[in-house]
Amino acid sequence: MSDQAGYSPSFKRPSEIMRMRMKRARLSTNGRDSADSPGQSDSSPSCVRPFSPGPLFSTLNRTGGGIKRRNPFASLENTYSPRKKLVIYNDDGNVEAVDLNQIKASSEKEGDGDMSTRTDCPTFSPLSSRLTKAEKWEDKDVSRKKSPSFSEDESLFEEEEEDVNIPLLKSPNSIAPASIAPPVCTQYPADWSLKTRLLFTSSVSLSWAEKPKAQEEALGLIQHCRAQFTSLPHSLQDPKSCSELRCAFQQSLVYWQHPSIPWIPLFPRINADRRLKSAKSSPWAQDTTLQQSLMNEWSVSLSSLYSLMKARLCPYFYLCSYQFTVLFRAAGLAGSGSISALISPTTRGLREAMKAEGIEFTLPLVEERRRSKELLTPQEEEKVKEKAEECCELQEDDADDQGNNGEDDEDGSLSWLKAMGVQDKIKRPDNITAQLWCSRKEGSAVSLDHKPESVVCVEGPHTFTLINFLINCKSLVAVAGAQTGLPPTLLAPVAFRGATMHTLKARSVNVKSQVGSAYQNISSLEITGPILPTTLHNITTLLRPAQKGNFSATLYTHAPTAVMNTHATKDQGTAGSVDLSSCGLHPGSVEQFKQPSSLGKTALTHISMNNYSYTWKN
Repeated sequence: MSDQAGYSPSFKRPSEIMRMRMKRARLSTNGRDSADSPGQSDSSPSCVRPFSPGPLFSTLNRTGGGIKRRNPFASLENTYSPRKKLVIYNDDGNVEAVDLNQIKASSEKEGDGDMSTRTDCPTFSPLSSRLTKAEKWEDKDVSRKKSPSFSEDESLFEEEEEDVNIPLLKSPNSIAPASIAPPVCTQYPADWSLKTRLLFTSSVSLSWAEKPKAQEEALGLIQHCRAQFTSLPHSLQDPKSCSELRCAFQQSLVYWQHPSIPWIPLFPRINADRRLKSAKSSPWAQDTTLQQSLMNEWSVSLSSLYSLMKARLCPYFYLCSYQFTVLFRAAGLAGSGSISALISPTTRGLREAMKAEGIEFTLPLVEERRRSKELLTPQEEEKVKEKAEECCELQEDDADDQGNNGEDDEDGSLSWLKAMGVQDKIKRPDNITAQLWCSRKEGSAVSLDHKPESVVCVEGPHTFTLINFLINCKSLVAVAGAQTGLPPTLLAPVAFRGATMHTLKARSVNVKSQVGSAYQNISSLEITGPILPTTLHNITTLLRPAQKGNFSATLYTHAPTAVMNTHATKDQGTAGSVDLSSCGLHPGSVEQFKQPSSLGKTALTHISMNNYSYTWKN
């Protein structure tokens, strides 16, 4: 046997051990004599073979001469392999599978019991002949195989098994959980609130979004006016060199506004007096003629917007006054089959003025709370009634105390009537009854003022009446303060009469952020201004391929508009059949904002994309 790497020169493979045993059986004439083994006592049990160099082989039939000792590991029992089987072809053509270990055991018993008979006979039994053939086939197989090295974990005393090609069937349960791709969310809920600031962060550079070339900026503005949209690949290798991406980004930053006064910021308008005080004085504050001129131009712009929306050429627009904000939406958006308007926040005086003009409206959040109360169990209803009765009793007790304390004053004030003798003819007012009646009637209405629950929804033809009401409403414009005589701000994603084109401000910064013990380069993109709902959708659509599906965004919402996500429409029959292909929005934005928002009276605060899948917080 040729020496192989990693084995002792005296090591014999199990197949060679079997071949040597058969050879010894043929050459030996008198059998194995236990006394010939030095160091082995007669008292040793037959089933245990002590370690010894082995007997000296006879020099008969040896051409090379010399003395050679038998391999001491020849009869160890650790060479058994339950998986080892040999295929033997019989003379009749049949195939027989034989366990090699059983053949070894039977051959050892025959050799120990009647070795002389086997050696004297020139011919072998059928079993021996089949074994010899099997060994030859095995030797050919083994010689073709590569010898194992020490790095392998296979046993040194086990024969190399034959390669058997057995088809493996993999059940569905055997698939690793890691190989199952997580569900991919390709869209986030529609958010109808106005944003004042967006902050995007990504590990991929966002420097491509700033400092556009003059040609790229001009092309972006033209694409916005013509409502042309560019399709981008799934992933961009070098966003900074992609001119189509930079043009599309400039296109997404455009919005339209009226009025436009360069030295006065006109958004947001609610609680903006402190910010406007730092601006220059308004020349129209004391000039009523100038104020009327501004309101006339504003009325024309508002009428133009409503006409465009009625023709489905404008999808939506916002009216921002110093007291409230109005969102007008075209038919087919937010699950509504007709034009709808949301006003927030409102007061009791505004709602009564709208009723006086014949405008029908609903309070969706109040109705939702009422429906939830109707679903209460009888026990819960009793608890609510008990609490209400306790509150009424406390109010009555307070009113009694106030009435008793004021009786002396009232008697003194009516003493002059006694002198005239007409005291009994005058009916004294019941202060307690009047106070309780007024408090119970007005309490629920007044408690809604300036709260999200005061949001009002107007639908259908009543929206046209609402437009006329807003044009003629005297309280729509402030009569004192920094916003005196200044018309409300109109914001829209498309052009309208009297509007001025504006673009949002974008600024990119690269910073280092500590992640564990190392620092990682983080790129940020900040966008400020009146950010419309479709603007947010267009920017995130562009960041998807540019940032290779990995970025996050922090959203800063204009608080009074967060309640605009309330689903308040009732007319949903024809919402899906309304054609909005000519409204000037990206087709993806139209599909997203056609669906009712699931955010309720909240707004999105955080959006994150990881491996092209969205997650969000509200």
